[in-house]
Amino acid sequence: MKKTGMAKSDAKKLMGQMSAPGAAGFGNADTAVVDRREQRKRDQALGLVPFAVKLNGDLVQQIQALAKERGTDLNETVAELLAKGLAA
Repeated sequence: MKKTGMAKSDAKKLMGQMSAPGAAGFGNADTAVVDRREQRKRDQALGLVPFAVKLNGDLVQQIQALAKERGTDLNETVAELLAKGLAA
């Protein structure tokens, strides 16, 4: 690879790091972002398991509206709805 090609590659890498979520900058220097590995460890410690499903768009909007109305996380709302449905 030529010297100019390596410089271009380094520049692209740097630009990618600058635009990456959680990159320190003027507006978000004080916010702490947990990386995915750390979040996965926290979820495992709480006994949480990823569970992907495909739902109708209208149903998802209803669940999101309910979560927003209650002021809770979408995961908590879905877990509560599933628990109620299984208990019935």
